[in-house]
Formats: sequence, C-alpha cells, structure tokens
Amino acid sequence: MNDDVILSVVVGSRAYGLETDASDTDRRGVFVAPTSAFWRLDKPATHRDGPLPEQFSWEVERFCSLALDANPTVLECLWSPIVEVITPAGRRLRDLRGAFLSQRAHRSFTGYAEAQFRRLDPDRMNGKQAMHMVRLLLSGQHLVREGEPLVGVGAHRERLLAIRRGEVPWGEVDAWRAALSAELAAEPSVLPELPDRERVEEFLVGVRVENLPSPVPGPAGAPPRLRAGGA
Repeated sequence: MNDDVILSVVVGSRAYGLETDASDTDRRGVFVAPTSAFWRLDKPATHRDGPLPEQFSWEVERFCSLALDANPTVLECLWSPIVEVITPAGRRLRDLRGAFLSQRAHRSFTGYAEAQFRRLDPDRMNGKQAMHMVRLLLSGQHLVREGEPLVGVGAHRERLLAIRRGEVPWGEVDAWRAALSAELAAEPSVLPELPDRERVEEFLVGVRVENLPSPVPGPAGAPPRLRAGGA
C-alpha cells in the first residue's frame, strides 16, 4: 500500500453482502498528494489505479468534490463496513461523512441507476448490471429515509442474486426498478438541502497544512528552505 493513502476500503459485492465464490475483491481509497505538488504548473493526478488488482483511489480533493455532489460510489466508500487502511486523517474523513450528504442524493442515485438501465438490453440482459442497478436504488432509498446509504443488502441477497443469475423475468426486474425509482423521487427526505461545504473545506485545508514541506534550517541569517514532500 502506498504511504500517501489515508483510507482504503472494500466495496462491491463483498461489501454489499452479494459475494459468490467467483467474486473479486474491489477496493477504493483516498490518497493525499504533497501540498507542494500543487505549486507547480503540472498538478498531481486526481486518481490512480492499483497497486492491487481491482483497486482505484482518488486524491482527497477530488474525493471530497465527488462526495459533495452525492456521487453514489464515493459516498458508499465512507460507509463501507470493510476498512483495510485508515490513518488519523482518514478517520477524520470518515467522521465527516455526514457533512457530504444533501438532497442532491435523490437526483444522483436515481440518475446513476437510470444510466445503467439505459445500457441494458432486455433481450440480452446483463444480470450483474441489472442487479447493481436495483441495489443502487435500494441504497439511495435508504439514504433519503435514514440518512445513510444502504451498503450491506443482505436482506435482499437472494432476490438480487437471482437477478444476477438471470432467473428473474425482465418484466419483474423492470417493475421493481420503476417502483424504487418512483419512491426515491417522491420520498420525503431526512437529508439537508445542501451539504456542509464549510466543514469539508476546513478538513481539506487541514490536510493540506499537514502535508506542507518541512522547513530545512539554512545558514545563519538565511531564511529556512523547504524540504520537498510532506508530512
């Protein structure tokens, strides 16, 4: 694991309670680029793959921006029950997760599910994609009702896995999707209208300060130089 990672969690089927013997282990994480890297014309990467298979990470600022926009995948990272790496900064990020929530989730969760729906062909239905489309709507519905996304869907496991195996007729899948979409759109929300950007920005500034270059003492009478890298 890279030294700059502050949070790494397992997502996907193993976090959702939908794993099978053939399931991969999908990981998502957050890393922090050195603050001095932003002083250059060429900015650091906003995301990266690896180093493990099926692993993807966002730079902390990009992660925060996506979470503020109620990106379902990013929000679910903050509620994953399987945390593999967490630093003090990562713990502050997890503790801050409520600040990212807003009524934008109504639109984002429905929108992501509808995008998956449009890619499905009823005559050649991708069971895995259909399963995750329904799961996403269940997660969004729970979020607007209870104030947190539904990551573990064990209560729906058998029905969702039956969709994945292609055992559920398309009409039944579509009816479940349509009902969940309608409920999510009309559901009275416990979520605030807008996220708490001020708290998120305070966290982000704190992380950048922690990762400022360390001063290196210079000759007598000279100002200190900055050591490359961060804390």
